[in-house]
Amino acid sequence: MEPPFRITICGIEELAGHCETGVSHVLSILDPDHPVPEAFGAFGEHAKLELRFYDVLEDTPGIPGPTEADVARLLAFGRDLVTEPAASAHLLVHCHAGISRSTASMALMLAQAMPEAPAEAVMAHVLAVRDKAWPNLRILEMGDAMLGRGGALARAAHGIYRHQLEIRPHLAEFMINAGREREVEAGRALLAGRS
Repeated sequence: MEPPFRITICGIEELAGHCETGVSHVLSILDPDHPVPEAFGAFGEHAKLELRFYDVLEDTPGIPGPTEADVARLLAFGRDLVTEPAASAHLLVHCHAGISRSTASMALMLAQAMPEAPAEAVMAHVLAVRDKAWPNLRILEMGDAMLGRGGALARAAHGIYRHQLEIRPHLAEFMINAGREREVEAGRALLAGRS
């Protein structure tokens, strides 16, 4: 099942390479204190939603993570996107590295646009577009609840964590140090055949 729009996922450093690809919609996810990337000055006309939060699973003082309001806004943006003619609909989602916040957000927008698609197929599509995806579980859990997916999207993300730990085992320590132990443990459980 193919989505009704083209997809690009990237990090800030890659934005300049996409300014002439005919992007119709941009979801820009930035840290709260980060300036708007200069590359957007070279993009053509497009609809844009900018969200600002850190790539975390738990809030800590001074480091706000994604909120339900943020997720509701990105889903509303996704509903606007699917009204665009399929031939011209091209969504670019970026965060700082194009790995976590952006891939989780893209997964939710795909799941919303293709309600009949199984969660595993949604995640497989995200991984096909961005092979280093490690979607933020907090974003997925909130969006999964809003879309009435019964936790399926969040569970399907565990398969991506497993995949990344298989081919990039060094990520475990990095993610744990970043406060992402819950995701690492979910991936490890699948590796060990425990879920």
